[in-house]
Amino acid sequence: MSEARLTFKREGREGVIPVGTYLSDAAKRFGVLFEEKCMPAENLHFCKISVLEGENALTRPTAIESEFFSQNPGDASERLACQTKILEPDEIVIMTAKKKEETTDKDEQKAAAEAYAKEFKDLPLEKKIADLVQLEAVTLSETLSFIVNSPYLVFDKVMDVMAEFGMKKEEQGKKAARPAEHADKGDAEKKSTGSKKTPPKDDASQQTASAE
Repeated sequence: MSEARLTFKREGREGVIPVGTYLSDAAKRFGVLFEEKCMPAENLHFCKISVLEGENALTRPTAIESEFFSQNPGDASERLACQTKILEPDEIVIMTAKKKEETTDKDEQKAAAEAYAKEFKDLPLEKKIADLVQLEAVTLSETLSFIVNSPYLVFDKVMDVMAEFGMKKEEQGKKAARPAEHADKGDAEKKSTGSKKTPPKDDASQQTASAE
């Protein structure tokens, strides 16, 4: 099976992915999540990406993409991950859109960490030791809590099995939402021709054939 090397630059995720995979599915395999689920029927998409390298290894923009970007103009390198499929082996580099909420959270966490580091540095030695002992106590408490709640992991396994059924249903929905330009030729022929069965011979023709 042919494979392409795919890199999600913002997230620092990379690996090989089979040719024929949609970028949205590849993102999910690499743990790259978009803000919301796309709704192609309503022309609502949240999987906008920029192709930094390997554009020629991807399918051409679909009618849905053309309509979306006509209403939401952007850079020429932008594509919709749910509409873009890997067509041949190559080095493909993707840049996902920056998430506003994620950026705010990271900035807040960084500021809080820096403030705590500065505050801890200025503490007297006795207070530093007391804070470290308290942190160890919190860590121990969380460890004991995990051990006590471990039986619930069995329940999680059961939920995983149920999730598999949900994934199969989701896959059927994905196929229905795929671009018409990427429809499998075999499926198209089946839909157009249908199932043709040879009509049964009537009794008279059967009798004539047996007499011969």
